[in-house]
Amino acid sequence: MDSKLTLKLNENVIERAKIYASSKKVSLSRLIENYLDSITREQSNDFEISPFVRSISSGKSVPADLDWKTLRDKYADNLDKKYK
Repeated sequence: MDSKLTLKLNENVIERAKIYASSKKVSLSRLIENYLDSITREQSNDFEISPFVRSISSGKSVPADLDWKTLRDKYADNLDKKYK
């Protein structure tokens, strides 16, 4: 169930937040809700993920057995080929 909340904020902050929300294709209300949810939710991890990182998360997982060195080397090889 959604409820209304009135906030008093600096006009410049509101304008910047509207531009940011628009660029992320999310409403300002949803942006604020996600932020408040992320800082008030109990964390079971040993470290806290910042609200910004959580907001840009794609929801895709990275395989645990991914070989980063091989992946990096393949990427470097592709760049070498591309710019020769």
